[in-house]
This record gives sequence, C-alpha cells and structure tokens, in this order.
Amino acid sequence: MSLSNNPHKIVLLGESGVGKTSLALRFCEGEGFNNPEPTIAVAFHSKAIYVGDKAIKVQIWDTAGQEIYRSLTPMYIRNAAAAIIVYDITNEESFGKLESWIDEMVTLAATDVVIAIVGNKSDLEKTRDVDTQEGEEFAAQNNFIFQETSARTGFGVNQVFTQIATRLIAKEKKKQVSLIIPEDTEIEDLQQKKKKCC
Repeated sequence: MSLSNNPHKIVLLGESGVGKTSLALRFCEGEGFNNPEPTIAVAFHSKAIYVGDKAIKVQIWDTAGQEIYRSLTPMYIRNAAAAIIVYDITNEESFGKLESWIDEMVTLAATDVVIAIVGNKSDLEKTRDVDTQEGEEFAAQNNFIFQETSARTGFGVNQVFTQIATRLIAKEKKKQVSLIIPEDTEIEDLQQKKKKCC
C-alpha cells in the first residue's frame, strides 16, 4: 500500500461551539467527547487515511471559532489542501455564517482546494433548525462535499474524511500524469528545435 510522505493539511473552520474539536477527536481518537474545552487559536492532529490500496497522511488543523482568534484564520488557511467547514444543525445562525467562511477560504487557498460542508450534531434531531436538504443544496451549488455528522455517536465522521482523501488522491494522480512527457512528443520537440536552429 502506497503512502504519501508529505502530509496534506486539512483545516476545520466554523463558528464557535459547532463541534469542530469533537469531530477531530472522534476521527483521530475514535471516541466521543462531550463539551471539550474551547480551542485556543489552533490544535493539531495527524492521521493516515486509507482509500482502497492508497493511503495519505493528513494533518488536521482545528481552528478556534471565537471572534477573538478570527484574525489568525488566514495564516491557518494558507497552503491547506482541504477544508471542513462545520455548522450546527440545531443553530441556523451557524449555517448562515458558512458563506463568510467559504469566502475567506477560496480567497486565501489554492484554486483546487477540496471543501466539505458538514452539518454536525445530527444526534439532536428533535431540536434541528437546518434541514438536510438545505445543506445538500448549498454544497451542491459549489460542488462541495456534503455530510451530516454526529461527533457524539460517530455517525458520518469517517465518511467525511474518506471523501476528502479520495479527492486528494485523485488530485495527486492528475498532477503525476501531467508531469509525464511522452517520449514521442519529446523527440518531436527536439526535431522541431533542430530544424529551426540549423
């Protein structure tokens, strides 16, 4: 099984309290965490993600959602290969803030950055404020990955990271193919240059 040596940077973005830290801990540690302490600036997690016979290393940057740390966000976004932008399905305001997080992401990140929209706290269905269809339609408009999750139960968490890894692996393959120059083409180019100079 091949494993990419350079870790891919994934940033977790979203308002404070939507469950970014719980998602990261659920994925990396495999356990549910209730009401973790608010993240101070940023926390880091590393893990390998396996997709078929391929695997990639990822470094997850869990950013703080509090306004006091918002000025630091651009520094964390730079060089990110992917972003998970999280909202709370029981908090419509957090869903409404997705646009501003996305705008910041696409402004500062690479044009081919992979973005996933995640509606967390799906275990709190009785207090839902944002319909699943709203999230799906929002993501589909921009060809973003969409997944509802529950960091408490683990529902959907692995699927998000697997979908991101799948797209990142596809990007790597595309880059590798673009670097290969067919021998026939190379010879033809040399012949053309020879005709011009002689």
